[in-house]
Formats: sequence, C-alpha cells, structure tokens
Amino acid sequence: MKHHLKAPVAISMGDAAGIGPEIVLKTLADPQTMSDYPAFVIGDAGILIRDAARFGCCLTIRTIDKISDHQPQAGVLDVLAVSELPQHLPYGQVSAAAGSAAYHAIHTGIGLAMQRQISALCTAPIHKEALSAANVPFPGHTEMLAEFSKTTDYGMLLVNPKLRTILVTVHCSLADAVKRLSVPLELRIIRLAHRTLQKFGIDKPRIAVAGLNPHAGEGGLFGREDIDIITPAVVRARAEGLDVTGPLPGDTVFMHAMRGRYDIVVAQYHDQGLIPVKLLGVEDGVNITAGLPFVRTSPDHGTAFDIAGQGIADPASMLTALRTAHELASHTTLPKETS
Repeated sequence: MKHHLKAPVAISMGDAAGIGPEIVLKTLADPQTMSDYPAFVIGDAGILIRDAARFGCCLTIRTIDKISDHQPQAGVLDVLAVSELPQHLPYGQVSAAAGSAAYHAIHTGIGLAMQRQISALCTAPIHKEALSAANVPFPGHTEMLAEFSKTTDYGMLLVNPKLRTILVTVHCSLADAVKRLSVPLELRIIRLAHRTLQKFGIDKPRIAVAGLNPHAGEGGLFGREDIDIITPAVVRARAEGLDVTGPLPGDTVFMHAMRGRYDIVVAQYHDQGLIPVKLLGVEDGVNITAGLPFVRTSPDHGTAFDIAGQGIADPASMLTALRTAHELASHTTLPKETS
C-alpha cells in the first residue's frame, strides 16, 4: 500500500564493506517497492554504482544535491552523496574509511530528519569496529540518534510479527549492563514501552518485564537485582496505571509474549532481547528507535562481513524496515522543525 508522505524517506547506506549497499540496491531495484515505498539513499554513489554492476541490479544511479531534486522513479536510484570511497575498497574487512563514510551518512540523515526534510530515516547496517577505527565516539546507531537529536528518553525496540521487545541496556558488556541497572532507568523504559505502543495503536499495552537473573532471582537466591531494582520499578509503574507484570523468568517470558499474553517484553540486556527476536527470523525483524522526534527503522541484522560481496545477501529485512518506516511515518505527527 502506497503512503502519501509530505517528505520522502531516506536510507543511509551503511558500511560499504558489508552487505548494506547490496540489500539497499536489491530492495530499491524492485519497481513495485519503489512505487509503494519510494526512497532515496544517503551514501556513496561510486560504491553503489560498483555494486549495482556487480550484483546485476538494473538501476541508474543518479546523484542529487538537495532533497527537492529527488524524483521517485522505477529503475532510478537517487543518491545524496556524502563520501567518495575508493572503488577497490575490499568487502568484508574493517575499514576506517568505510566507518567514517557510514557515520557521515547517518549524521546527515539525522540532520535532514530534524529539519523535517525527510519523513523517516531507514538505516542499513554499520560495523562497530569500523566506527571505532574511524574514531567515531559512538558504538552504534542508537547512541548517535539520541545524541544528535538531543533525545534523552529513548530505547531500542525490536519488532517482528510475533514479538516486540525493548531493551533497558544496549551496547555494553554484560558486566556493565548489570552495573547500569537502576530503578529510574527501569521505570523510564517501562513508561517508554507504554507510550510507544500507544502510538502504534494499542491503547492499553500489556507489558512484561524480564528478570535479570535465572528464575528472576529465585527470591534473592540467584542475586538481588530483581528484588531491589526491577520489582520497585514495576510497582511504581503499576501505581501509575500501567499494565505491567514482572520480573518474570527470562527463559519463559518471551514464549508467553509470542503466544499473545503480553504486547511487549522489557529485556534487561542486549542478547536477552535480541536472541528470541532473531530466532523467529531476521527477515521479518525491524529495529526501531523509540522516543525519537522522528521515525527511524533498521533491518534486524548486521553487516554480515562473511558474505559481503558474494551477491547472496537477503534484502527481506531491509524491505520490511523500509515498509515499516513508511507505515509509521504515515500516521505519526512529528514535532515542529528542530535545529
């Protein structure tokens, strides 16, 4: 279904050494996709030309200087060029140049979103080591998006047709995740989950909160974090009228949510939330940054350096992310332009 948006949707190209350019090209080479979910790319025109030829994507790459130059057209891919990477950039290898280019594409996309020149930003995968090699002071998209949009109340939300989960802690070690847990942080994410699902059209979201420790701590036998941090946050959220249950054992809570008992699971750390979502199939998964003043989606997978350059990357998750970006933008009322 085609959505009529006031401004176009942009896709940041991702790490040029990974599968980002490939899945973007494969997605937008489909005339039906370009008709229903049109988009332009922020990235490197030379890399896209190289990869379009390598992977047999029948697209004409057209560079644009400003957003008003973008004219959606089947068989034509508009690119707002922000880098000029070498054509011999190797696939599947960490590159500071690729990391820097990916960073500039994301930064440009955020600026356009804040200026309301685009309706949504859909981001192709980036590589954390490449960002680090380029001295980018952010471990991933989520932190960049929050910093450059001046957003303090945000969270990583993973969605597929059977499960939704939002993370309390994101890109950090497991040891640091435990140290970062607090009652205010836990309560903030619970409230964010509630507000975000209401924006999705769920008036009274049923929220499950996963415990941190095995068996949700087993009454303190396996650690006190569930008693001292998670339970007080759940109690306060319930006192505010939110439908919240927890802490619940992490080994069963996702099963119950998948079967329809809950609308979303609050997960305590990265892998606790991402493993069940990805187990259900990355092709249907979408990463959404909740709490931003604009719509941002991303495929639910990484740069896949191991298969980069081989032409076998599946664009299904990118298509789902692009479709979701259009759908969310079509019924989201954005704040006024922000500098």
